[in-house]
Amino acid sequence: MPFGKVDMADLQLKQCDFEKDANAMVLFDKCDLYFDSQYNVITEHHKRIKIFNDKGKDQADIRIEFKGGHRDESITDIQIETINEINGKPEITKLEKKLIYTQAVDKAHSAIVFAFPNVKAGSIIEYKYKLTNVVSYSLPDWYFQSKLPSRYSILTTEIPDALFYKTQTRVNQNFAINTSAPDGAGVTKHVRALANIPSLTNEPYMRSRIDNLQCVWFQLTTIQASSGFVRSFNDTWEKVGITVTDDEDFGGQLKRKLKDELLIINKAKLLKTDDEKIAYIFNEVKNRMKWNEVDQWYTNDGTSEAWEKQSGNSAEINLALYHLLRQCNIRVYPMLLSTRSNGRINGAYPALYQFNRAVAYVPVDSTKHYILDASYKYNVYNETPDELLNSYGLYVDKAEKKYNLLFIEKTSPARQVVFINAKILPDGKIDGTAEISSFSYHKFDAVEKYKRDGEDKYKKFLKDDDNNLDISSLKIENMDVDTLPLTQTIGFKLALTGSDENYIYINPNTFSPMKTNPFISETRATDIDFGYRNAYIMTGNYKIPTGFKTDAIPKNVSMTTPDKSITFRRIAEEEEGVIKVNYMINFKKTIYFKEDYPTLREFYKKMQDMLNEQIVLKKA
Repeated sequence: MPFGKVDMADLQLKQCDFEKDANAMVLFDKCDLYFDSQYNVITEHHKRIKIFNDKGKDQADIRIEFKGGHRDESITDIQIETINEINGKPEITKLEKKLIYTQAVDKAHSAIVFAFPNVKAGSIIEYKYKLTNVVSYSLPDWYFQSKLPSRYSILTTEIPDALFYKTQTRVNQNFAINTSAPDGAGVTKHVRALANIPSLTNEPYMRSRIDNLQCVWFQLTTIQASSGFVRSFNDTWEKVGITVTDDEDFGGQLKRKLKDELLIINKAKLLKTDDEKIAYIFNEVKNRMKWNEVDQWYTNDGTSEAWEKQSGNSAEINLALYHLLRQCNIRVYPMLLSTRSNGRINGAYPALYQFNRAVAYVPVDSTKHYILDASYKYNVYNETPDELLNSYGLYVDKAEKKYNLLFIEKTSPARQVVFINAKILPDGKIDGTAEISSFSYHKFDAVEKYKRDGEDKYKKFLKDDDNNLDISSLKIENMDVDTLPLTQTIGFKLALTGSDENYIYINPNTFSPMKTNPFISETRATDIDFGYRNAYIMTGNYKIPTGFKTDAIPKNVSMTTPDKSITFRRIAEEEEGVIKVNYMINFKKTIYFKEDYPTLREFYKKMQDMLNEQIVLKKA
């Protein structure tokens, strides 16, 4: 419906027909995309949202980012209003223009920010604007799906026949409309629409929303005019690589000198091995520079200025790292990557905007490499940050004409070993110690939690909301040694629930990284990405108290998924008054498609039952 005209049935709507518990819903999301006479890309956007309750009122805060820093894009013709029902009639409250703010994001991006007026449960809010792109033929991606259920989402494109785009579509429901036809004047009109689109909620081990939303995206490949003029664009990764190495805010920063850099370079050159040099320079940069929590593949202030300020975005920090490594004769390349939240790189869709972080890539040999990211203070030099895994990185070198796409993954498993040595007391309690050895990402997660939250909160984390568990002591070793596992020695006492004077029940799945099942939902809308392979070994030795004997002990068992990607093994036995239980769980792959979910869910259910199967002691 036109802006400001509403159906009273929508104004009186109490809930979403196809998602009853939604706090708000998109009534429609409409985009008309076309080219003006100057071949500027024009996007006219009109969106209308229904607020059902107070929890849905957070939809009234809007932020629209655009490339406004260099005036590449502009937003005009903004209309904003709230519609409420008053005495059976619609009442419109418009937002004053002075309450619409433009914020600078960085030197390339700006944002329009506003909040709807007079919003309450039952309101309809709508806004409309025109975005003009004056420097590029690139078309924006269109997302049919969002955090809210959407009754209708429609994209209409009118593209001159001289422009050729490669189009990719990711939808998992039938189109309500999907038509394409020439208009007879050298323009092809294409209409795509979806109806009754469910919201996309966060699911355990979902990689990112961007990777799963229903959408359509475009890549300009060629301009072919009737005069015979032909021009191709970044339709290969080599062309993307050349573009960034020629960019002043990326390639132009690679040789910029840093204040007092010789102090670091000269000290690094005294070290014997490349590994020692890399570790030293990495830690110098990480400890000096504070990340401003901005991710871009390009610099904003530039590496030299950011170095002096001791603060910058991820590209400024990591391109400074690249420069220092290069000065120490380390074979290193700048690399473009995408963080997990930004979405997986589509290798078949060469496009620079897919990336949001620059790092330093060091190929050590044919089997080993380092991907160095000094922007986050808990990162280490010898492990790729887990938020960069299972996607592609583009490393570039203009001098050697290297512009190669590399899949980033962790092939060896991250291990965690738990060993419990405990005495079972006649009164139904356990007194013991737990030793936890954490490698790779398990170590990083524990170190970050401990340093960020402090020891008291960390002990609460170890207890995992178990009020029957008391931690009497905690000793942590190798926290700041990059080459050794984190070792935690925990003294604890545990009251065993359900025990009485005749029976004692012990769940040996204590201090386990597998205490809960993340896959309890019957359905799954997104693929599963564990991030990295895992290997768990959990061993418990439990001394039986005097006057009790074993009544039941878990049986030895092995099982595996049909594709043999996950294996589970349990061995339990009694020997000389001590019950020994050992679990071994190995994950050999990280990504499972949503179509595999029923099989994975069933395996996890069986595994969780076996992990929590109790030992039973009976009074002799």
